[in-house]
Amino acid sequence: MLVQLTYLLTTRIFAWLALLCRSTAAKNAEILILRHEVTVLRRQVPTPKPNWPDRALLAALARLLPRALRGNRLVSPRTLLAWHQRLLKKKWTRPPPPGRPPISEEVRDLVIRLGIENPRWGFRRVHGELRRLGHIISTATVRRILRAASLNSGQCRQKARREWTEFLRAQANGLLATDFFHIDTIGLQRLYALFAMEVRTRTVHILGVTAHPTGAWTTQQARQLLWQVGDRITNFTHLIRGRDRKFTAAFDAVFASEGINVAKIPPRSPNCNPHAERFVRSVREECTNRVLIFGRGHAEQLLHDYARHFNSHRPHQGRNQLAPLDDPNVIPLPTTQIARRQAVTGLINEYHRAS
Repeated sequence: MLVQLTYLLTTRIFAWLALLCRSTAAKNAEILILRHEVTVLRRQVPTPKPNWPDRALLAALARLLPRALRGNRLVSPRTLLAWHQRLLKKKWTRPPPPGRPPISEEVRDLVIRLGIENPRWGFRRVHGELRRLGHIISTATVRRILRAASLNSGQCRQKARREWTEFLRAQANGLLATDFFHIDTIGLQRLYALFAMEVRTRTVHILGVTAHPTGAWTTQQARQLLWQVGDRITNFTHLIRGRDRKFTAAFDAVFASEGINVAKIPPRSPNCNPHAERFVRSVREECTNRVLIFGRGHAEQLLHDYARHFNSHRPHQGRNQLAPLDDPNVIPLPTTQIARRQAVTGLINEYHRAS
């Protein structure tokens, strides 16, 4: 494919040099002829299938056209996004590893017996008992067997989730939540964004974007959050975070210095940090999955724009459909006084009082 692309670029460059020697009238006539030929071909072949070098060349040339003319081209913005998603799938998709050997009926019956005789045991407890008895199988297999037998093997986990739900509701006024999420650029580079949320108001702070998050970098972003929040930091009592290694003891110490207790969610339990997870879903669906990101600076600017929209305009069900910075006592406006403006590089519409 690289040879084909090189050949295609070389021929197009020589063709461009040849065009420099031709008159404007001749070029205009050729453009009209080519446009008519394309129209005829589109009637006969409604969905052309260009190969990879053709896609690369068309995508590059489309950048030279005015925005108003790009919508009528063979390559639309939706096509560019689809090609980018296809490249990401090829990069991150790996062939599935070979499966485990099947479990014997005797071991399966033993798992079910332990689940029936010990209804308060979770699947990890059953797995540990099997290991003591000399049967080495995975915890996922134990969980699958118990679920297939309609045995409630997750009581311990469900109890932990209920306790976390009650904790979040009781402490919402003084809660901060933080987490990472990743972004893939047009060059297939993976970036990591760190954010924090004030749970009571749902106010989001984008702390930073980097390709190589380290403990020192994360700790510096924690100090940046304290600076952004200012004197209001005294209103918070707990910080909820995951167990990622990038959250170091120095990171926790920054919040401990302000009297904030750090609460780590259970392993592999993202639902225990629901407000952060919901923001990640929103920012992906409404922003990062709808645009090609060129690099760290572009991603950081895009996320800050989205955070401004999220904090000042996006309604939240948990706040009676109000944005974090909304005034709850809004006077209804006549429809003739409502104007629209585009935000986040035109991805989102915002509505406000017309000036």
